[in-house]
Amino acid sequence: MTNTISKYIGLIFISLFITSCIDTVDVDLATAKPRLVIDAAIKWQKGTGGSEQKIKISRTRGFYENTPTPVTDALVKITDENNQVFTFIDANADGVYITNNFQPQLENEYTLSVNVDNRSFKATEKLKSVSSIDSIRQINDGGFTGEDIEVKVYYKDPANIENFYLYTFDVEYLAYPTFSIFDDEFNDGNTIFAYYTEEDLEIGDTLKIRAHGISDTYYNYLEVLLDQAGAAGGPFQTQPATVRGNIVDQDNPEDYIFGYFSLSETDHLDYEIK
Repeated sequence: MTNTISKYIGLIFISLFITSCIDTVDVDLATAKPRLVIDAAIKWQKGTGGSEQKIKISRTRGFYENTPTPVTDALVKITDENNQVFTFIDANADGVYITNNFQPQLENEYTLSVNVDNRSFKATEKLKSVSSIDSIRQINDGGFTGEDIEVKVYYKDPANIENFYLYTFDVEYLAYPTFSIFDDEFNDGNTIFAYYTEEDLEIGDTLKIRAHGISDTYYNYLEVLLDQAGAAGGPFQTQPATVRGNIVDQDNPEDYIFGYFSLSETDHLDYEIK
């Protein structure tokens, strides 16, 4: 008992000593040149016309700034393979550019054009289809501990077609959704499942599930991005390389920006944990 009390007293004195030695230090961080961020994810929800679409444009911000800097003076348009032009307008001056007359066609090629700061950016992608969500299976004794809730989302992959999928899982209490990507290299034509588990998932929670059909190039981009985001490392780890998207400055390709132009057919399901 004496040893235990001595240990607690020692910890108290150590804590007081450490606390008394702590000073507030303001770190003067070097500020990198702001770069454009173009979030151009076109999503065509199954069962809708898909006419309303939006593109967000902003600039990177400093370390101590809490809100992004919207870009409100860009000229934004998408042109389809038949040379039909869809113009996006920032009506609210908030960096969100919207069109109400987009016409999605699966496997059609679309070109994004953005003109801002006397620079011209372009990217070309195809609109990819997605398999419908067929069913959900919930397992209440899953995870590494056997005590976590697991959710499996089943879908049928079309045979003899190379397909790539992005699934997002979102719960209200999470700051950001979880992203998972899949391909059908070893499951062509089979029923496949996307998988989600989270230790705080409880009965009554609503899990928002979103399925996206994506291109092989977008899949490769996300694979690198997710690998870097999931890599644990201390303060002395080599910093990951910048992951560049497909939106390119037409005059100076090396002066890169952030973001990606993608077009996806989507399916969704809001599932209540039971």
